[in-house]
Amino acid sequence: MPPLADTTDNPAPPARLLDLTRLVRRAGRRPTGIDRVEMAYLRHLAGDAVPLFALVRSAWGYILLDAGGIADLAARFQGTRDWGRPDLLSRLARRLPPPVRRAESDLRRAACARSSPLGLARMLRRHLPGGFAYLNVGHSNLGARSLRGVRAGGAGRIAVLIHDVIPLEFPRYQRPGTPEAFRAKLERIRAWADLIIYNSADTRARAEARMRVWGPVPAGVVAHLGVDRPQPGTLPPGIDAERPYFVALGTIEPRKGHDLLLDLWDQMGEGPEVPGLFLCGARGWNNDAVFERLDRLPPDSSVRELAGLDDGQIAALLVRARGLLFPSRAEGYGLPPIEAAALGVPVLSSDLPSVREILGNIPVYLDESDRYQWLSAVKTLSMGGMAPHEAASDAGFVPPGWEKHFNIVLRLT
Repeated sequence: MPPLADTTDNPAPPARLLDLTRLVRRAGRRPTGIDRVEMAYLRHLAGDAVPLFALVRSAWGYILLDAGGIADLAARFQGTRDWGRPDLLSRLARRLPPPVRRAESDLRRAACARSSPLGLARMLRRHLPGGFAYLNVGHSNLGARSLRGVRAGGAGRIAVLIHDVIPLEFPRYQRPGTPEAFRAKLERIRAWADLIIYNSADTRARAEARMRVWGPVPAGVVAHLGVDRPQPGTLPPGIDAERPYFVALGTIEPRKGHDLLLDLWDQMGEGPEVPGLFLCGARGWNNDAVFERLDRLPPDSSVRELAGLDDGQIAALLVRARGLLFPSRAEGYGLPPIEAAALGVPVLSSDLPSVREILGNIPVYLDESDRYQWLSAVKTLSMGGMAPHEAASDAGFVPPGWEKHFNIVLRLT
């Protein structure tokens, strides 16, 4: 396993430039794990002593925000300020979803500077001190033009966070063209980044093995992502909390293993002794067979699809659940098991290196292809028996915190 870091502390830069392109592109949608990371960086860096600027690539070029613009954007994403009306440029960008049109319009109104796609370097040289640090933690806006413009604009250090290399390792789970696009992105990161931040040692090992084929690999550091202990709110409507149930949390996409869970519940059949299964997450891609099975479920099925829940509702479901089920086939970090463990909820998980790295022996690890193992473990927990491993609450589990993450990252950027 590579060392956690192979670079030394650096002096604080004169300014930092945080890329928020992904966050703006996903305005109006439930945040994903990567979205939450970008928001965490926004909150933390905005309160740091080093001046912060933000960069967004919009449909019409680049938008630069200073402290005032960043505060305005953060308030809108946190829901304390409403999004405004779309301006003329957004009305002309008809392919953009309406929430993104409004977001880009507000950004233009709050911007300290804007540039055409070819004017990025000139804009940055005019408004930022030379030697600033550029941070990109959202897997977005990593095209050659953007990276070249940031460097030519005066960046003294380019740092990129890699969340996983799943598109290259499991191309069968991706949309057409995604593996090729991701490979090109990773090659650009290797060529332009001064520092690569990894969310786990497992992600680092996998990414560096890929990049080493193409040439020298940039300095790297492992900084586990912070996990805020979820605060339970109210249960979603129509939930019978007296009946034993399990939760599966995450986008309904092929690698998450929802097909295995549906097979288990098909095998158990229906009846008062069968536990419930709540699938909490939006529908993803390339998963038509699973979607058809979900669409055929009768109204009184033990399996329910629950999309669009807020964090409080999900936490309320988890704390009353017999366990979290996580039969994923690949993860860069594995946020749902960490969140469940933070609440003291038993976890049944595929045996993934990234999950073991954070949770150790807290979960019960199962072979994602062994239906009998999963069925036996589900039945044991459903009847109130503890699985062979201790629950997270008994093990005194404390999830990784953002303070430690930023203590690692900011001494290098």
